[in-house]
Amino acid sequence: MARTLQQPSHRRRNKIPAVLATATALALAGTGLALSAGGANAAVGNLVNNGGFDSGLSGWNCVGTTSTVSTPVHSGTGALAATPGAGDTAECTQTVSVLPNTAYTLNGWVQGQYVYLGARGTGGTDPSTWSAQSAWNQLNTSFTTGANTTSVTLYVHGWYGQPTYYADDIQLIGPGGTATPTPSASATSASPSASASPTKSASPSASASPSQSASPSASASSSPSPSSSATTTPPNTGLPKHVLTGYWQNFDNGSTVQRLRDVQSAYDIIAVSFADATTTQGAISFTLDPALATKLGGYTDADFKADIAAKHAAGKKVVLSIGGQNGAISVGSSAAATAFSDSAYKLIQQYGFDGIDVDLENGVNATYMSQALHTLQAKVGSGFILTMAPETIGMYSTAGAYFQLALATKDILTVVNTQFYNSGGMNGCDGKVYTQGTIDFITAQVCTHIQGGLRPDQVGIGVPASTKAAGGGYVNSTVVNNALDCLATGNHCGSFVPPAKWPTIRGAMTWSTNWDANNGNDFSNNVGAFAHAMP
Repeated sequence: MARTLQQPSHRRRNKIPAVLATATALALAGTGLALSAGGANAAVGNLVNNGGFDSGLSGWNCVGTTSTVSTPVHSGTGALAATPGAGDTAECTQTVSVLPNTAYTLNGWVQGQYVYLGARGTGGTDPSTWSAQSAWNQLNTSFTTGANTTSVTLYVHGWYGQPTYYADDIQLIGPGGTATPTPSASATSASPSASASPTKSASPSASASPSQSASPSASASSSPSPSSSATTTPPNTGLPKHVLTGYWQNFDNGSTVQRLRDVQSAYDIIAVSFADATTTQGAISFTLDPALATKLGGYTDADFKADIAAKHAAGKKVVLSIGGQNGAISVGSSAAATAFSDSAYKLIQQYGFDGIDVDLENGVNATYMSQALHTLQAKVGSGFILTMAPETIGMYSTAGAYFQLALATKDILTVVNTQFYNSGGMNGCDGKVYTQGTIDFITAQVCTHIQGGLRPDQVGIGVPASTKAAGGGYVNSTVVNNALDCLATGNHCGSFVPPAKWPTIRGAMTWSTNWDANNGNDFSNNVGAFAHAMP
């Protein structure tokens, strides 16, 4: 399938950051309402006051530049229009009375870059979802209240320094509670929940980073689970202690085109970008890009399979990446999970892939994707390689679906190489805001991932191979090496010094091997040599 390629951006597709592809329906936790015994006799309906913003901002507590407009609207006569500032996310909140131990569904219509919808104070895992589309699109999520929860705070917000976003028709479906909650200061603070993972397109630029440390409510400082960091051991994958991961582009976007055999020898894991969605939800396929094959003077399936075998002979691993900026793969049900594992296993058998890279930038359902990956790993065996490349905000909090997926697959997870680019400024594990494209940004985010429950050997650094490979966040190879050294030994740190040393930190990833070649192989030569020399 030919891909529409534009200027490089976040990740793989090398496009100008465009967080979510409109073709993808967000696969989120179940949206059906399953009432617990505690709410069985209560009337079920929409609990949001003025969710359509037809009565201005009545019922909402907003901060920043917020108002209502008559166009664009999804329905009715009004919609929220909010413009984030350099130090705020233009958040509107509403506290709603609910019943304990009861399931609720939250949805709303939004448009704009990095628009978030979620709830706080649920007494369980606080839900959050987001999108970045120029047309109206519906966000959906759900949650179950805790045993003592009588109210929750709903929120909608944008992201620092981004353009005006719009929201309309926000609904919380479920039985109403008996209390009459009022918004509290803590509930209405403009702090991003950062739980849903933005995609690689349209990510905030560095200039969008707030100058103060407005720490998000579900930020990296989430308490780590003591058990989660000690209950699994690294699978025996045959990889070295520290690895270099690179994405190979199965398309031509103006970078250096490569056959798989041309991929630089320093790369221990090569992620083939990308698999395609099929008409069956969850199922994937793979086809060598005809335009790329032609540009390479003829590159066939037989050539490609031979190249994978040659990489294996050299001790390398080759995985098939799913998703990417334009990927429309959705695993949101048991049936889709089965379709995914069955189709992925066929491709692994057909081509000789060693596993899967999860690069879903258009929403991820941790429950069903975890189910699919565990089923696939059982088919493949102990040598299965599982890598992930979430956008930074997807690993910003343990409440996020991507972080939850990483923790749910921790027993089979090889490495998470978060994309530390195209994200703007973000809070580190110390609650301070760091600007992308710096050593502090990288090390403070890695700290978040480890404190959140991942083993250090499951965490890597993801960066673009050149300034052409992403919209922002490029750092040279020396910065990457210093970041690895800082994390492993405590040396060569910036202003942020991690609270511990993690000598088993896994390594580094780049988008892409093609852009690396285009940049004189700076990443593979320098970062590769450094990582492989680490004790």
